Amino acid sequence: MKHRLFIQRSILFLLVILGGSAFVILLGSFYLQEHALKAGGNLRGKNIEQSYAYMQQNYPWIKEWMDSLLQHKALHDTFITAPDGKKLHALYAPASKNTTHTAVIVHGYTDNAVRMMHIGYLYHHDLHFNILLPDLRYSGLSEGTHLQMGWLDRNDVQLWMQVANKRFSQPHSIPTQMVVHGISMGGATTLCVSGEEQPDYVKCFVNDCGFTSVWDEFEGELCKQFGLPSFPFLHTASLLTKWRYGWSFGEASAKSQTIKSKLPILFIHGDSDTFVPTWMGDSLYAAKQHGYKEYWRVANVGHALAYKKFPKEYSQKVDSFVRKFCIVKD
Repeated sequence: MKHRLFIQRSILFLLVILGGSAFVILLGSFYLQEHALKAGGNLRGKNIEQSYAYMQQNYPWIKEWMDSLLQHKALHDTFITAPDGKKLHALYAPASKNTTHTAVIVHGYTDNAVRMMHIGYLYHHDLHFNILLPDLRYSGLSEGTHLQMGWLDRNDVQLWMQVANKRFSQPHSIPTQMVVHGISMGGATTLCVSGEEQPDYVKCFVNDCGFTSVWDEFEGELCKQFGLPSFPFLHTASLLTKWRYGWSFGEASAKSQTIKSKLPILFIHGDSDTFVPTWMGDSLYAAKQHGYKEYWRVANVGHALAYKKFPKEYSQKVDSFVRKFCIVKD
């Protein structure tokens, strides 16, 4: 009798421990998901006015250009409705010269279209391209339930590429010659796009410090921020994301898409990057097996700071690369 009671109590104790552990893991995984995909509600990209101020303070050489665009009402808002009914927003500006050359420019984690205006300056002011800058979901003026980390964003960016082609094509159905350029999460988005079938008007891609996969990025940040291993929290958070949003961290792989890509890609990555570690840039460059590729591994540069630290060199690298594939006539 005592032996049976001991066994029953032991089983009950074990069940309580297991149940408590499962609850802690589930709670921790839910927190991780909210922290990563909603930035704890702290989205700097939702404050448009602050974003304009930030850009002009940190990139003072683009202030005159930005002021001119706004003064002459040359920077336009446009909205589309995605197949799932979400309203998506982008900024666009036609080139000052009549051209079909077009850049679609994709922002990073918790940012927005405005916070990519330095790259807009590069293409619009320096290279005389038309530009279109989308707000990814849950960013800027776009709707959405969470940050998609570039994976499902690839579908929205492809929609924006179609919009840009229609808007900037010339009479008699002359299509655009298009480059897609992204930084950080936007770079990963760009690579995810590059692995899809491309229309003829897309000529090349530029990836600046994109991550190899959502899993790799979150695994690194989980260790750095919380001192935790990937198991079990990352696994459970990925399953929660699949259940709630329809995608998982493991499938969201810019590297897998890069392996499939066929069009030219310029890779840029700072060799002092710790947020998206430099090994990811090396790995992505090595992963591209088809088509032309270049790699600018920028010395003594941290995350997403290559243009800010070396604006002339950055512009020259991009200009030289794009001219190989877009017939640019100044």
